[in-house]
Amino acid sequence: MKVITSLLAILSLSAVTSFAAEGDAPKKPEGDKGKPKMNPEEMMKRLDTDKDGKVSKAEFLASPNAKKDEAKATERFGKMDKNSDGSLTLEELTPKKKKDA
Repeated sequence: MKVITSLLAILSLSAVTSFAAEGDAPKKPEGDKGKPKMNPEEMMKRLDTDKDGKVSKAEFLASPNAKKDEAKATERFGKMDKNSDGSLTLEELTPKKKKDA
């Protein structure tokens, strides 16, 4: 009887310890695929292949991620191009911070 009680106590303790360890682990945000997001300056540097200070639609669609799903990339470009001039500036690549309520 003492053996069974001891085994149950050990199993309970190990289960509690493993759950506690999982709770301490940093959690990734939902939808995050583990890739760090590029900051706007890095994105501009990588996408602006002709170095004119803006990213044209052709430059945007030539990126490896855009080639995976061109329709989605075209839609994203349209949403990002706030002034509809057919190119993205550093300001348009910089996400707007949400105001706290």
